[in-house]
Order: sequence, then C-alpha cells, then structure tokens
Amino acid sequence: MPTTTPSIADCSIVELRQYTLHPGQRDVLIDLFDREFLETQEREGMRVIGQFRDLGQPDLFVWLRGFADMAARQQALEAFYGGPVWAAHRDAANATMVDSDNVLLLHPAWPGAADGLPADRTAAGAGSMAPGLLDATVFYLQEPATPDLLAYCRERMDPALRAGGARHTAWYASETSPNSFPRLPVREGEHVLLGLALFRDVAAFDAFAQGGIWQRDVAPGLAPWLARAPEAHRLQPTARSALHA
Repeated sequence: MPTTTPSIADCSIVELRQYTLHPGQRDVLIDLFDREFLETQEREGMRVIGQFRDLGQPDLFVWLRGFADMAARQQALEAFYGGPVWAAHRDAANATMVDSDNVLLLHPAWPGAADGLPADRTAAGAGSMAPGLLDATVFYLQEPATPDLLAYCRERMDPALRAGGARHTAWYASETSPNSFPRLPVREGEHVLLGLALFRDVAAFDAFAQGGIWQRDVAPGLAPWLARAPEAHRLQPTARSALHA
C-alpha cells in the first residue's frame, strides 16, 4: 500500500530540529540534505516542512518535519532510518555534525494554527537561495500552554506579527507523548510555545523588529507565562525549502 505524505495542515506532530555542525560544514550538509533527504523522507510518510540557515549562528542548521500522528512518526522513521537512502549517506551527514539531539516535539497549538504555511518546493538542482526570512521563536513556559495563553497568542501575538508584515504564521506547543522512536532523542520535560512568522525578506523582518510593536504591545502581557527569555532565530530558507516567501 502506498504511503501517504501528510500536508502541513494535517501534521498533528512536528519536530523542530536544531543541528550544531562542525565549522564550515553547514553548506556541505545542506547540499546533501536538499539533494538526498527531501523526497526520500516524504516517500516514507513524513513531511519535510522546511530547512534553514540560522543567520545568527553560522554552524547551526535548523529544520522542521511533520507527521500525521505519533504512530505514523514511528513507522516513517523506522522506514527511513532503516532504509537504503540513509544507509548510503548517513556517514557523510553525521560527519558534519557536532550535535543532532536538540529536538523539540510539538503539536499545533490549536486547530488550524499551522494552516496556510507555504509548501512549494523547487525542483532538484535549484541553486539559488529561496526567498524569505522565517522568524522562529521558542517561548519557554512555566507550565503547559494554558487556554488563557493560547487566547493571548491568537488575540495579541499573532495579530501583532501580521500587522508587522508577517505573510504567514504558525504556532506549536509541546507534545508530551512518549518518544515513539528512541533512536532519535527529543528534549523532554520542557514546556514551550513555538511561533513561526514568515517575512518577505530580512529588511521586512528588521522593519518589524525596529517598529517596536512587539515590545510595546505584546511582551509585557506575555511575560507572566514565561519561565525564561525566549530563544529567537532568524532563518534563511535553503534553495529547496518548501517553506519560503
């Protein structure tokens, strides 16, 4: 029976994966990843949502992938990491990495919280950068995301990003199900809210950041829910990232 690849909107489970790489190896991994690990993962029933260079950390590679549910995640990962494509390229991929265990397991923060994200990947061999700047912010919470926090997110946080120029947004919260594929560790025991905001380009994001709307209208009301300072990433899509402006 053919395996069905879920759309982004149908991914009830999403991983935010941050890989720390050896100096100078990020483009090596991206070339390999964009060439060998996109369609081959999706044939096994997962969705590669997007992959990125972190503009603030030259040795950080960030990507997101999604699954229909936890059972589908286990099945897809077993198939891919036990299959011929990973066997052929794992040594080259692993040689670029210092650490690949910085992984957050997430679910959409509310029904429809990730609907509408772009998913238009260019064909194999694309050599130019994909357009856009993805602002990915991890908000560390004192407790699991509460209905009051999610209401604040929908009523204040998301509208502020949209008013500031974000073309698309998505929101994810921590998934507490046991890791169904222990071969790949995930971070456990943390409560987070992940916000994704896609801007036209770096200049559009900088205009939003300098405009002060977030610090003035959002940050003070958000502070009581936070356990520590948010972790923000400015992410540039790779040439074949499906998530781009």
